[in-house]
Amino acid sequence: MTEKRWEHFPHGADIGVRGYGSTREEAFENAALALTAVLTDPAGVAPREAVEIRCEAPDDELLLADWLNALVYEMSTRGMLFGQFDVRIEDGRLEGRARGEAVDVARHQPAVEVKGATYTGLRVRRESDGWVAECVVDV
Repeated sequence: MTEKRWEHFPHGADIGVRGYGSTREEAFENAALALTAVLTDPAGVAPREAVEIRCEAPDDELLLADWLNALVYEMSTRGMLFGQFDVRIEDGRLEGRARGEAVDVARHQPAVEVKGATYTGLRVRRESDGWVAECVVDV
């Protein structure tokens, strides 16, 4: 498996998020880290509070979009950032936990606001060395 756990890729005025993992679940977790990294350094987010997230979709791509959009919703409504993620996927159902803390503007210095995950570039695929989960997020 590649050493890189997540990365961003350019897309016009928006930004792509890509997570890698040895499992599909790990790729989803790392795509979530890439989402947080659009806003701030995930390593600077303390895991003070856990939020449970459940999604269901007929395929992996839609499940990824639902997962990322649920995270955007929780960050927005709770005024939080997340820096740690646990994901379990079975039969089109995702059960996840995001750990984070309230946004501290001085410490986190959020760069932009993520409005949501889009279907642009939405792909979840297995490669010879692991899994990749990616899409473009609207900023």
